[in-house]
Amino acid sequence: RALGRRVPWSFAGHQITIAPHAFLDLNAFYSQSDRGIFFGYYPDTQGMVFTCLSHDVVAHETTHALVDGLRPGYLRPSSADQAAFHEAFGDIVALLSVLSLREIVSVGLDRGKSLSRELVDANDVTEEALKNSLLLGLGDQVGEAMYGVRGMSLRRSINIAPSPALKDTDEYQECHRRGELLVAAVLGTFLKVWQGRIVLYGKLERGKVSRVGVVDSALETAEHLLNMCIRALDYCPPTDLVFGDFLSAMLTADYEMHPDDSRYEYRKSLIAGFKSFGFEPATTSKNQPEPGLWGPPDENEKGNKGLIYSRTHFESMQHDKDEVFRFLWENRDPLKVETRAYTNVGSVDPCYRVSSDGFLLHETVATYSQQVRLQASDLDQFGLKKPRGMPGDQDLTIYGGGALIFDEAGRLKYHVRNRIGTQVRQNQRLEYLWKTGAFNTKMSFSAMHLESILRGEPTLEADLEDDGNGD
Repeated sequence: RALGRRVPWSFAGHQITIAPHAFLDLNAFYSQSDRGIFFGYYPDTQGMVFTCLSHDVVAHETTHALVDGLRPGYLRPSSADQAAFHEAFGDIVALLSVLSLREIVSVGLDRGKSLSRELVDANDVTEEALKNSLLLGLGDQVGEAMYGVRGMSLRRSINIAPSPALKDTDEYQECHRRGELLVAAVLGTFLKVWQGRIVLYGKLERGKVSRVGVVDSALETAEHLLNMCIRALDYCPPTDLVFGDFLSAMLTADYEMHPDDSRYEYRKSLIAGFKSFGFEPATTSKNQPEPGLWGPPDENEKGNKGLIYSRTHFESMQHDKDEVFRFLWENRDPLKVETRAYTNVGSVDPCYRVSSDGFLLHETVATYSQQVRLQASDLDQFGLKKPRGMPGDQDLTIYGGGALIFDEAGRLKYHVRNRIGTQVRQNQRLEYLWKTGAFNTKMSFSAMHLESILRGEPTLEADLEDDGNGD
């Protein structure tokens, strides 16, 4: 519903296998190679704990499968941010989807107490009280079984004290911990907007506030942010993602649907939330109506005003990968497509969404990827630097690609990409992979999850393999 189209799986076929009672272990995982999601179970003092009965766990693991279908390049080793994104996005969808359920929010406000149906104590809906409530923790039953403490969630990212310095510490280079920074930024935005809406209702008699108002504002805020996050995937580059890219994608996707953000200021709150953890929007265009939005193609690069449309057919470009490739090739100079790379159009998806003014927003989203295989000694051909200590005969693969957003008339609205020749991003990727040993160990997401488990860190395992090309 958020994307305005069906979502494909990353594997061949139309169905995914679900195994509710797959193994005896307090875990769950998505496996691309097995085309399925597998849920474990575990005996607890209160009885058997079935992860398949946890809304949080089901939503988290299914999100892994859906993101893998939409952006398969995010499984490729690239940076600490990209390694963390799958876990973080799974947590965000799980938490916001729970916060979109009326009954859960209403019960969570009471903290297990039987209180008035009409009113809620104002002291229970302060920002601090809401931060410590049961509503903002992930995997409560799993956490209780793992830690043996009642009310202990598996993860509570919202409790991380914001600091721009955290992202540069060794602790937050590990994918699960770094992902919690992204979750904390989004949940902090949710909490700020929710609290602001509660204040608008005002206090009633004896320091109470309307239960209906509190619950409705939580549902509407969670659903709005959830839609922002999901729609943002279409506006994210298909490779080498960093959190700043995701922030700009969220801002742009929401602006397209809701140009007027003055009432609750979701976008302003998001920018502030990300900034508190040291993450800035990836775009700094000064010609945009709001900060942080992706700029249109003719403002991103000089010369893009001369795009050629006469040699392609828009009707075909809405579904035909070959037609989109032709558009790319005909416009390779203004779009700065690297002609020395192998280029492949991965997906072409027409989308139909209803904007805030009631009109139908029709867009076509196409993604393409590029790759060049070379040795480290040849990096200078693309203006890139070899990491210190890397041998000249080290085999490498450099990736690039972009997302093309066409409007209802077939004109290019946005070209969100990471070029093969982008020196800063590519050099950072090479340094990160060389420093972490990913070139030699062929580190995959499943290996990182296993490493986390062996260290005793809580995780919902996502068995996401590398793409098999040795990178």
